Amino acid sequence: MDTPTATAPATTPAGAPATLRELYFARFAFAAVWAGLLFATADTLNPLSTALLLAYPLFDVAAAVVDVRSAKAGGGRAPLLYANIAVSALTVVALAFAVTSGVPGVLRVWGAWAVAAGVVQLAAAITRRRLGGQWAMIISGAVSTLAGASFVAQAAGPAPALTALAGYAFLGGVFFLVSALRLTRAARSAG
Repeated sequence: MDTPTATAPATTPAGAPATLRELYFARFAFAAVWAGLLFATADTLNPLSTALLLAYPLFDVAAAVVDVRSAKAGGGRAPLLYANIAVSALTVVALAFAVTSGVPGVLRVWGAWAVAAGVVQLAAAITRRRLGGQWAMIISGAVSTLAGASFVAQAAGPAPALTALAGYAFLGGVFFLVSALRLTRAARSAG
């Protein structure tokens, strides 16, 4: 969920759906592995879980940079991706501080990021809907926004836990997989 991918260019370059498809497959694989690792280490904030928490938004930044380059190569613009890069980079810094205060602090930062990234992802997917495969991204953006609010609420609850973040990441990865598969099917139909 969490990550938008660029706004669509005025005309769709032939490589744009292929690049998105590859990026979406990579995002799924990363999310699935990351979720498994976090779930296995989420009992406490330790060096491994801290590294994982910081790695996820860093990967989000890297994916958005790849997407910006792809959009620019196709003659497009990517203002939503720049917003995503900034939000995710700030999230890395905020999480680095939040881990020192405990799980509730992490959940608050992650929740705020999920809300902001979800709104941006929703807007980017709506803009890109003519490329195909974006309905899953639209749903993902909406789910991310709601999940973010639930993480903030959970932070104030009696038993805040990091395991919910693993489920969130895996579900987001599934949405990327669905979009990648839909883009693959659309490419086969067109070719």
